[in-house]
Amino acid sequence: MIGADVETRVARRLNVQRLMLVMGVLVLGLGAVSAYAVSQGQRWSLEPEAPGERMNGQVRAQMGRGAEVRYAAPGVGPVMCGYAGYRGRTDAIAFISRPNRILFETDPLAVEFADMKARDCPDLPEPPANPAVP
Repeated sequence: MIGADVETRVARRLNVQRLMLVMGVLVLGLGAVSAYAVSQGQRWSLEPEAPGERMNGQVRAQMGRGAEVRYAAPGVGPVMCGYAGYRGRTDAIAFISRPNRILFETDPLAVEFADMKARDCPDLPEPPANPAVP
């Protein structure tokens, strides 16, 4: 009877030690992933990103580092509408920025873009025929 009790205690101690080892490895792994993400510029925030910041980030992410927003106006709800282009070029592309998505007029979803523009950006002006480079 005493032998069975000792075996149970030893087995329980081994299980607790194994659990502590696994938890320690998980904490170290999470710390390493967090440190890597922060070193790559990842930021975490509980507050939602401002529409202007979100729009600029989406434009640069989709069009590249040389892209810039040329005109922006608030749409219906959390939507931002506007035109973006590349530095040093005169052409501009219309876009509609939503919290989790940006859609450009040059995307293959032309019908969806037209519907979104009519619904979410009714006051978006047409670009000038010959835009000047600032």
